[in-house]
Amino acid sequence: VLSGCGVYDGTEIHEASAILVHLSRGGAEVQMYAPDVPQMHVIDHSKGQPAEAESRNVLVESARIARGKIASLAKLTTANYDAVIFPGGFGAAKNLSTFAVDGKDCKVNREVERVLKDFHKAGKPIGLCCISPVLAAKVLSGAEVTVGHEEEEGGKWPYAGTAGAIKELGGKHCVKEVTISFPVNFHVERQFTHVDTKNKVVTTPAFMCEAELHNIFDGIGAMVKNVLKLTGK
Repeated sequence: VLSGCGVYDGTEIHEASAILVHLSRGGAEVQMYAPDVPQMHVIDHSKGQPAEAESRNVLVESARIARGKIASLAKLTTANYDAVIFPGGFGAAKNLSTFAVDGKDCKVNREVERVLKDFHKAGKPIGLCCISPVLAAKVLSGAEVTVGHEEEEGGKWPYAGTAGAIKELGGKHCVKEVTISFPVNFHVERQFTHVDTKNKVVTTPAFMCEAELHNIFDGIGAMVKNVLKLTGK
């Protein structure tokens, strides 16, 4: 499920691409969706500032990432799929919800809420990365998620405050890493992801951390692998 195209006002493109690569490697068949709604605003990514008097549609922008093969989220039927995954990017906090503006008092797009609740009720896994775990924390009471660390640590975790908001939303936050040091004496994937086995919610920090792209890629791979494992297929 995409939220536009571009980290500051839509889907984080590298995260979406990494998810698609790992799903392809895992043998999954994929269909992409996005809500057919206006973006909260448009950011000029070259300047990091809002583009005044410009508007875009979330579904239309998401189609760039999907190479045109995308449908309105309203058409997603849970019975047709084994799992659902949400990449991050500010679009999750601006277009799929109002978290960027309202924090713990945010509202979630009604179709996003429907999809999360339907997959949860059906006992089907839900994967989320970066900022998107706030969606599960808001919609699925008591869900265990990670957005990484709970302290900024000199700028390494610039969005660490999100962990506190997750707790205020009623979720449980679990501290996880994006990078690791070798050698390790336990399973590497456990450091990258959190698997809430009760709710079948799998999360990883991704770009919540100032980390190298290959580390982001590996963490997302661990998330995807665990989502696929939970499908039982």
